[in-house]
Order: sequence, then structure tokens, then C-alpha cells
Amino acid sequence: MSASPTRRWARSEAASGWFMVSPTLIYAVLLLAAPLVTIVAYSFFKDGYLVVVHEFTTQNYIDAWSDPIFRTILLRSVLVSALVTLVTVLLAFPIAYFISFNVPAAHKSRWLFLITIPFWTSYLIRVFQWKVILNFNGVVNSTLMGLGVIDSPLQMLNSVGAIAITLAHAYAPFAILPIFVSLEKIDRSLLEAGQDLGESRLMTFWRVTLPLAMPGVIGAVMIVFIPTIGDYVTPELIGGGKLPMVANLIQKDMLKIDNKPLGAAVAVSAMLVVSAVALIFLFLNRRFLRGGK
Repeated sequence: MSASPTRRWARSEAASGWFMVSPTLIYAVLLLAAPLVTIVAYSFFKDGYLVVVHEFTTQNYIDAWSDPIFRTILLRSVLVSALVTLVTVLLAFPIAYFISFNVPAAHKSRWLFLITIPFWTSYLIRVFQWKVILNFNGVVNSTLMGLGVIDSPLQMLNSVGAIAITLAHAYAPFAILPIFVSLEKIDRSLLEAGQDLGESRLMTFWRVTLPLAMPGVIGAVMIVFIPTIGDYVTPELIGGGKLPMVANLIQKDMLKIDNKPLGAAVAVSAMLVVSAVALIFLFLNRRFLRGGK
């Protein structure tokens, strides 16, 4: 008597694969998908007095997008994140390139170990360190005044530049590592072939190295851009709460105003904007790899 289809499937390699990944899949669904579904559901509820009314409505999105403060903060968040991403990737690429092409293979792990040292301390402590460095009487102002470069301390905190510097420092390792991995995968014989055909080192880099390293650059951009647009601590401490980003607005709606549906709508709107920007970047990157064809 032949086995039933269910038993045959249970003995198949596909079933074994599903059984192996099921704990991870369940973990991901519970910790990632469930909160996301909850936030999306809350964004379509009504806000009542001290309670959330479970009635479908799109008014939260209308209120959010019709508010000029929300549009201003969202635009600021996108611009700050884009600036941080640009600065971080431009600084990370030469470091990753140096480690991949100039550091001996036996010492590369030591350099990567040094890059991960900032992770040994709390993110909050690193933000406080930059607050001390950029403070009115901080390290930078004291050094510049001691050298006679300036006569009075500069106001560096509570500015977009201070926020960008702090975020760029915090996320630099996240950008270096994926770029380094992509550079390590490049076949060095391709670079030698380009130079043997008469290409300069600069053109070889532009036509061979950079396109082959783009997967790592894309990964670095996504890893930096997505979390920085939702960063809460740095705008609050370095910006002094005077330059709030979208995460600070969500916190205000959720806790101070106690309007969870509106806060959820703001959060979902921010996620959609981030997704749109990421898709635009991926499209432009594909155009670059195809040579504009």
C-alpha cells in the first residue's frame, strides 16, 4: 500500500528544509511581522478619550499629511539621513578599499577587529561622548581657542551638522564591512587585465572595481539610511530637541499626546517614504551598472 501524499511530503527534502527553518521563521514572524501588522492596524483606528476605538478610518493619515509640521520633520529626516549616508559611505569606501587591497591578508582580521571596537560601548554612551566633544566648552572649542584659531567658543550643538557627525560616526562600521566584503570578492586578475589593455588605474577603478563593489555599497547605503531616518537618541541629545526627526514626532504622538493611531500613521508613512527612497536608489544603481542604457 503506497504512502499518502502527506506522508510522502513529510519524508521529502522540502519538508526537511521547512522543519529546519521553521524555528527561525516563527521567531522572525513573532518579532518582526507581528509588531509591524499591529502598527499598521493601529494606524486605521480612531483615537478616543484614553482608549483606542477599533473602528476603521483613514483620518489619521489625512491629519498627518495635512500637518505642515509633519511634512517639515519628515523632509528634514530624509535630508539628514541622506547626508549621513553620503558622508558615511564616502568615508567608509576608502577605508574598506585600503584594508582589502593594501593590508596583508594576515593582518586584515586585526583591522576589522579594530573597526568593531566602537560596538564595545553603548550607543547612548557614544552619543554622550560627542556631546562632550562638541559642547560649548568641549574638546573642539577648547582646542581651537588654545591654538588661537577662534576667540570665542563656537555653537556646534543643536545643529544638523552635529547630528550628522554623530550619526556618521555611529554607523561607519556598518558601512565599512559590507563594502569590504564586496571588494574581497573581486577577482584581482580582472584589474590586471584592465591595466594590461591600457586602462589607467583610475579608469580601471571606475569601470571594474566600482561596479563590482556596488552590491556592498548598496548594502552600506541601506544599512545606514534606514536606521538613521528613525533615530531618536541623537536628535534628542545632540540636537537638544530643537531639530526633531520623525522618530521624535512618533514618540510625542504616542506618549506625550497619547494619540497612538496618529503616531502609528506617522510611523507607517515614514516607512513608506523610506521604501520609496530605497527603490529609487536601487533603480538608479541598476541604470549605473547598465551604463545608462
